[in-house]
Amino acid sequence: MPVYSMTGYAIAQNSKATTTQDNEVKATPLQLGMEIRSVNSRFLDLSFKLADDLRSCEPALRELLTSRLKRGKVEVRAAVENTQSSSVTDPTPRLLQRLNSVQDQVKAWLPNATPLSVADILRLAGTEQAPSRDWSAELMELAQKVVSDLLDARSREGERLSAMLLERIGQIRALAAKATPLVPQLVEQQRQRFMERWRDAMALTDGSTLPEMAQDRALTEATAFAIRIDVAEEITRLASHLDELERLIVKGGEIGKRLDFLIQELHREANTMGSKSAALELTRISVDMKVLIEQMREQVQNIE
Repeated sequence: MPVYSMTGYAIAQNSKATTTQDNEVKATPLQLGMEIRSVNSRFLDLSFKLADDLRSCEPALRELLTSRLKRGKVEVRAAVENTQSSSVTDPTPRLLQRLNSVQDQVKAWLPNATPLSVADILRLAGTEQAPSRDWSAELMELAQKVVSDLLDARSREGERLSAMLLERIGQIRALAAKATPLVPQLVEQQRQRFMERWRDAMALTDGSTLPEMAQDRALTEATAFAIRIDVAEEITRLASHLDELERLIVKGGEIGKRLDFLIQELHREANTMGSKSAALELTRISVDMKVLIEQMREQVQNIE
């Protein structure tokens, strides 16, 4: 299954033509348009901005989107436009008489009311002559196309995010490989340092302290130090989380929330490595890891 981003955009218009009684194909001046845009969200949040004559289709549109989208803040816009907007509809004498009569009645009650303008009359003339029409069938057919285009856009964005995440996983693995041999080296260096201190103490002692006891104390301190700086468990858990991340990305589907949880676990392990660090190089590795993990976290927020 593909990995879907929650960010996407799609738009489409119907371009259907009508057939006259003489079998002539004639383009209709009314055009239905729809656009859907989505961004990331914790849940599926739908909002609709539909023209008045399309509001009855909102339940069907909601059902369609709910069946095909799982997460994201989704905004749906749909409207009917007149492609012949440059042409002016001539008002009929009957309409002018009726408007004049209504305006006189309004003036009788509201003397300060603004008179009708030419633009108002032309708009009312276009509204009167535009026949009412049921757009539900065409709107749902167009919605199917726009939703499919939106899923394609979200899939392409999800593919890009997946490639970025896999690249960051490889970089974190490389950093973990650099950190693995550092710990034994640090332990050996500290053991040598403790033994040197033991020999210096033996050179200054007056014989009251047994050499065996001092040596045991030095080795005990070296062992405690090794335990404190040992990050083998963190590196092992880090590798396990990276394997699970990679498996989920390859599998695809609704993985956004699982990825988010694993990113938190990765950050915890990298942070623990930094707190146990006893060398500058290991600290740098921890910081580099946390930078990469933060970059992954920002992008995982966009995955469905």
